[in-house]
Amino acid sequence: MGSLKVTLCAGAALAAVCAPVAPTAYAADGRGVSVTPASPAPGTDVTLRVPDCTERTAVAVSAAFETDVRLSVAAEDGVLAGSTRVRASVTAGVYAVRVTCGEDARQGTLTVQRRHRPTAPASPVAPVDAGGGGAAELAAPDTGDGARVDAPGAAHTVTGLVLAGIAAVAVGLRGVRSRSRRAD
Repeated sequence: MGSLKVTLCAGAALAAVCAPVAPTAYAADGRGVSVTPASPAPGTDVTLRVPDCTERTAVAVSAAFETDVRLSVAAEDGVLAGSTRVRASVTAGVYAVRVTCGEDARQGTLTVQRRHRPTAPASPVAPVDAGGGGAAELAAPDTGDGARVDAPGAAHTVTGLVLAGIAAVAVGLRGVRSRSRRAD
């Protein structure tokens, strides 16, 4: 059974490493302007990457973006990267993305998809009648319906201690009896 677990875990790890994270759209000129995800919905965060730029910073502009994107060197490989958000009010369609990298200007495209609305809300829209179990009467305010408002008093505390003592004595006697039977 242990080898089955190891095999399943190794298979899951391999699938996670080999699975594509998100589709990437490359610019039509083949010079590497990429947008991830390739087809976002309005209001989605996107990441831009531009390799082989002679500058250490660049600016990306699109009518689909909330603001201009400042790209900077993200790693030792020299790729410029930056993130922004697609405007929530943008309509579905293809938008041009222009990256200014020093004297060089690169063009790419971004396809905004229509937002798919979920059929059910992600969270409750009204109070949920989840009940309260046996504690509901204790937690309820005094509304005149017989619910108790005050906390347990000294009588409840003494009763709890007596019951705990009886339980401790019963466990002790049972232990003594089982030891005496083993000794026989």
